[in-house]
Amino acid sequence: MRKGQVIKHKWILFAVGLVVVILLGIGFFARDQIFPPEDRTWQTMQASGVWRIGTDPSFPPFEQLDANGQPEGYDIDLARQIATQWGLKVEIVSIGFDSLLDALQAGKIDSVISALPYDERLTQNVSYSAPYFEAGIRLAVRQDSPITSEEQLVALKVAPKIAVEWGSTGDMVGRRMQREAPALQLIQFSTPEEAVNALVQDQTITALLVDQVTLRQMQGKGLRIKAIGPVLESNPYVIAMPHKASILQAKVEQRLLNLQASANATKLEKKWFDK
Repeated sequence: MRKGQVIKHKWILFAVGLVVVILLGIGFFARDQIFPPEDRTWQTMQASGVWRIGTDPSFPPFEQLDANGQPEGYDIDLARQIATQWGLKVEIVSIGFDSLLDALQAGKIDSVISALPYDERLTQNVSYSAPYFEAGIRLAVRQDSPITSEEQLVALKVAPKIAVEWGSTGDMVGRRMQREAPALQLIQFSTPEEAVNALVQDQTITALLVDQVTLRQMQGKGLRIKAIGPVLESNPYVIAMPHKASILQAKVEQRLLNLQASANATKLEKKWFDK
């Protein structure tokens, strides 16, 4: 066979091989669309009758230890409500917060429910549920305040004073607001609780920028403050699951939708915040 014929023959073989690879790829893709890959996590849960939940019990009211050293809290009840609908028991695995996703990827737990914020940077490593609690920054005023929006606040003739925790996300949001309304004054405090108390006790403080968790805790203690307007900086809490746990992901999504549509979500929040 001449040299030119050899080269032509090799190119034909290469082209045929490439077509085969493409067709195989299309075939595997189509197969996965029609027959999704096995969800080994869900299969293991069904076989054992247990949903292993990783949590760091050091963030009340979402997760904490009771007087007997047993885990309790908003997230614990949420996990049990979901699992009950599946006919499964919940096993709580206590893990340091920074190690939760590593434990999930290592297969030591089936899911993470631990006031876990959504992090777009990690979506290649784990899958997240829809948010079940919005912990972001809210603008709050006293219960008897006539102010109902951020627009009304910045339109006040007297420069409004806004309480914030120094260096917090609320402080950052306040500085962002100042760029649009330079007359705003940020009054900084060492803790979010001090900022909340300043709003309640000091009539010269007009409003407060605080995270939704602190706001609900303070409202639960009877402080007469209310949130106005939308969330100014979102920080949603989500459930994390293995990437390939497609059945588990779908079932969690359905349970969260059902929970939000029922009165149970409100009851759960009142139980752990209104004390």
